Amino acid sequence: MNRRKFMKTSGILLASWPLTGNNLYSEKPVLGHGNKKYTWDNKWLSKNKVLPAVKDCHEMIFTPEKKIILLTNDVRNNFIVFSKDGKVEATFGHDFPGGHGLTYGGVKGDDFLMVTDYERHMVFRVDTSGKIIRTWTYPAETGKYDSESSFLPTETAVSVDGEFYVADGYGAQHIMHYDKDGFLKNIFGGRGDGPQHLDNAHGICIDYRKSTPTLIITDRNRCCFKRFTVDGTYLGTIPLPGANVCRPVIKGDYLYVAVLTSDYTGNTDSGFVIILDKDDKMVSAPGGSVPHYDGDIPAESYQTIRLFKHPHDVLVDDDENMYVCQWNSGNVLPYKLVPHD
Repeated sequence: MNRRKFMKTSGILLASWPLTGNNLYSEKPVLGHGNKKYTWDNKWLSKNKVLPAVKDCHEMIFTPEKKIILLTNDVRNNFIVFSKDGKVEATFGHDFPGGHGLTYGGVKGDDFLMVTDYERHMVFRVDTSGKIIRTWTYPAETGKYDSESSFLPTETAVSVDGEFYVADGYGAQHIMHYDKDGFLKNIFGGRGDGPQHLDNAHGICIDYRKSTPTLIITDRNRCCFKRFTVDGTYLGTIPLPGANVCRPVIKGDYLYVAVLTSDYTGNTDSGFVIILDKDDKMVSAPGGSVPHYDGDIPAESYQTIRLFKHPHDVLVDDDENMYVCQWNSGNVLPYKLVPHD
């Protein structure tokens, strides 16, 4: 049996390993590799007598006070605030039936949240209590859009000087760059077959880990990230075969990303997490296969422990705890993973 066939067969067996129910609770399997290993804290939310109902949990951010704000697409409570020890402290917001992307901007005392809603075809700036401050709709002036309905934004990224980017990940795949006053500066990306084009530009972040900031943009249907200059010039691709990645999240020297599903086994409930170092090398895959490289290209990744179904976002605190929220996964609230020595 050749190596690829063996790995794929093993992956299917591991992905079907029945680590559910009592096994996950009692055995506490170790997820991840190298210096990025974790166990699941299944009691994180146990302090709450009643938990808020949700549909899908899409993204999370930290406030300056280190409270977690979760964005859902449930208009009963679009926002849920958690403490790091798992207490639900507040719920609010009823305006975002397609609430998808959540980004923190500004500074304490003058801070805000950026929200994308693909059902409303709009981007919103809201305060930290959920009050809408300003809105942006499709950029008709660019000539790239025939109508509002073709604009389905999924994510934003806010720079330290207040400029921001919008990724139209479910729409025409363009990236819009706005100045600090909210006026359009540039548009790039878009659907196509060139290296500068995108197919499911699901997420975007600004990478400040090196001397020159760059953009990292998700190209989910091609199982990769693409790196651009801050003015939209394509620089290169970070291949992640088999991994349908969501938005890139940077904490310290590492990039974390939820993998919604894996192409490897064809199982839709096949998500996990990938962690890359500052040189864009995969160092760990909590819930997934051991990272392995043949030359510069990583081997295809796949699920090995069935903790996650469709992880959609990752958040990492100063103690290296990792929080993972999920889409279409039985209406579950975020999971907390704690470092394993």
